[in-house]
Amino acid sequence: MILRTGHQILVIGVLVAGAIAAGALAYHRRSNSRVSYRLPRVDITRAEAGLQREVLPVLNRYCSDCHADGAHKGDVTLDAFTNSAAILADRKLWERVLHVVANGDMPPAKKPQPKPAERDVIVRWLETSLFPVDPSRPDPGRVTLRRLNRAEYNNTIRDLVGVSFQPGENFPEDDVGYGFDNIGDVLTLPPLLLERYLSAAEAVMAEAIVDGPRPPPTRRFEAAKFSGGTDNGPMRGLPSNGELRITVPVLHPGTHRVSIRAHGDQAGPDPVRMALRINGADVQRFDVRAKSQEPGTYEAEVPFPAAGDATLSVAFLNDYYGERLIERKREGKKPVKEEVKEDRNFWLHEVTVTGPLNVELPPPEFHQKVFARRRSGADDASARDLIGWFARRAWRRPITAAELDRLVSLYRERRTSGESFASAIKHAFTATLVSPHFLFRGELQPDPNDPGAIHRISEHALASRLSYFLWSSMPDDELSAIADQGRLRRNLGPQVRRMLRDPKARALTDNFAGQWLGLRTLGILEPDRGKFPAFNEELRRSMRTETEQFFSHIVAEDRPVMDFLLADYTFLNGTLARHYGIPGPEGEEFVRVTLAGTERQGLLTQGSILTLTSNPTRTSPVKRGKWVLENLLATPPPPPPPGVPELEAGEKLTGSLRQRMEKHRENAMCASCHDRMDPIGFAFEHFDGIGAWRERDGTDPVEPAGVLGSGEAFRDHRDLNRILAEGRKADFLRCLTEKMLTYGLGRGLEYYDRPAVQKIVKELETGDGRFSTLILGVVNSAPFQLRRGEGDPTQMAGR
Repeated sequence: MILRTGHQILVIGVLVAGAIAAGALAYHRRSNSRVSYRLPRVDITRAEAGLQREVLPVLNRYCSDCHADGAHKGDVTLDAFTNSAAILADRKLWERVLHVVANGDMPPAKKPQPKPAERDVIVRWLETSLFPVDPSRPDPGRVTLRRLNRAEYNNTIRDLVGVSFQPGENFPEDDVGYGFDNIGDVLTLPPLLLERYLSAAEAVMAEAIVDGPRPPPTRRFEAAKFSGGTDNGPMRGLPSNGELRITVPVLHPGTHRVSIRAHGDQAGPDPVRMALRINGADVQRFDVRAKSQEPGTYEAEVPFPAAGDATLSVAFLNDYYGERLIERKREGKKPVKEEVKEDRNFWLHEVTVTGPLNVELPPPEFHQKVFARRRSGADDASARDLIGWFARRAWRRPITAAELDRLVSLYRERRTSGESFASAIKHAFTATLVSPHFLFRGELQPDPNDPGAIHRISEHALASRLSYFLWSSMPDDELSAIADQGRLRRNLGPQVRRMLRDPKARALTDNFAGQWLGLRTLGILEPDRGKFPAFNEELRRSMRTETEQFFSHIVAEDRPVMDFLLADYTFLNGTLARHYGIPGPEGEEFVRVTLAGTERQGLLTQGSILTLTSNPTRTSPVKRGKWVLENLLATPPPPPPPGVPELEAGEKLTGSLRQRMEKHRENAMCASCHDRMDPIGFAFEHFDGIGAWRERDGTDPVEPAGVLGSGEAFRDHRDLNRILAEGRKADFLRCLTEKMLTYGLGRGLEYYDRPAVQKIVKELETGDGRFSTLILGVVNSAPFQLRRGEGDPTQMAGR
């Protein structure tokens, strides 16, 4: 039995890391990975001269009306930036200035425009003086040592040990930075998580290695994972007769105990009645008398004659809606009788399946793999081999002799105290899983505090970066073996393409696309069912599945990334095809369909995106325009100034939505940003708040035509798509590259990453622009391959 002195094991893990840091550092130093060059520095004297002579006169001439002398449109004021030192202290703001000036987004079209030569003065000064970069001497930046996030932890345990549950589900939610939840600067380590790490490691090893009879495994299925019904936080409800369904993998035939935790909204003369069904057949019926304050548990033993997938359903059988008379007492008066409405509903909390019961199960696959390596009659030698093998895989690199000695000493302590070989091995493996070397992703560097020291990361660190980028998991055996041989850098192309074809690349869909496109929030949106009666849980799931299959197809088939905007195909089932009015599929299965001859094209006309960017009761041109600016063009508008009312607040506006928005934009504080967002959003007004096509908005005809803030006119959403794919193609490729590089590195981008971004964009523009080109561009980039010490080397300027 694993010991329950949790803090002791955790402290052991920390001590294992600390005590052998010197040995691990020596291992990395042997690689002789230092790159010899000096990074560019800011020449303060030259920068100041250019600012005063050329830049400030242009800024004063064209920008001061809106951003100086007390004016601060878009929450930007330039009054304080009168010298280079002040500008250097706020590089983030001036990086935004660089983008909007270079793209022609500022000044606004209605304002006097600088001549091309004047615009070039600002861009050139910012690029050469404020953001000094040299592609031949790249600054790779530095990634904060970061822990595995929940998805990475679950996937790593899956590939390392292969247990039947996701231990990270009980971890606190991961914080998000720069749009993603794998960013080192925000992945904190709260005390609660430390304790959960121990519990998770013990639970993993309890299932993976057995010492004695193997208990029947229990699997938990949360209500939110069932299909059918309506969502209500952690519960799923049935307001009328129907059923909730989930696919349960039966690993071993035999009798299983199915436990259902549920309650009912009681109404009428009878209690809520529920049926448990397996593959459509009733197994047992229950009277669910439990109420919301104290849900009940209802159990049945169910025979499963064979292994394989089974459909488990929980059905609500006796819906009721009616009225009854109650007597209401009134102080000092006669009681009165009132009619009250009653509504009987069913609510599911969770289902657990335990089994098979009373069957001696074979050891788990991981247990068999471990003990197949055990040498007969040589326990200590076997233990050292097994612990070294496991730690090497868990820590994703070769381990030093000192590291192995520490882990083996934990095994020996348990053997000395009389525990079995399996129990002692389990203890050492548990300590391995709570070591910082497992929980954290990071590469030790010989010169961590020298910002001028640049090193190539080791082959094993590169393998780890690559696998967590594409799979959100540990390197597999092939990747590790190539790193062991020192051949990974020479074989990145074939390895990347292999990994993108692997089913584990689904992690890019779940974790990159799910956050880039906002799909993770689709499940919590609640369109008004009165305004949009066609919206239900099946349609919600179908919308998300369409976009996920679309993204996964681009990855697996290595399609051009411009398909995100221009694809004339998508993936539909019967539910979504009917919603879109597209003939084709009838059933639940998703199939690829052509969009030729329809009004749909690429991501921007998919129901998921259109619903995400709407309000509960209507479309939102503002949200849709803002989404495009942020997620496709990387030119987000600033937050609204304080005190500006929403469209629905303040003075009552009349007319069509477009007319009301135009009146709203008459507010000078609103116009500069809304002139950029609103035209984009109005281009998609033919699609209602849940993505269905329409010709009219209420009684008003839809008017999708508009003019972008940069001057391009368009007729409708297709015309806008063409402008985005042609005139703003470089912006889209830059945005996609920046998003992917941020996700791949686990840090926000800085000015010195611009050469890497530009190189990837150029490769996408000059080639066929396939998805693998984007991924290989990230993987081959200096920020992905190199790292430097802490600090900003440009701040040594002028010394």
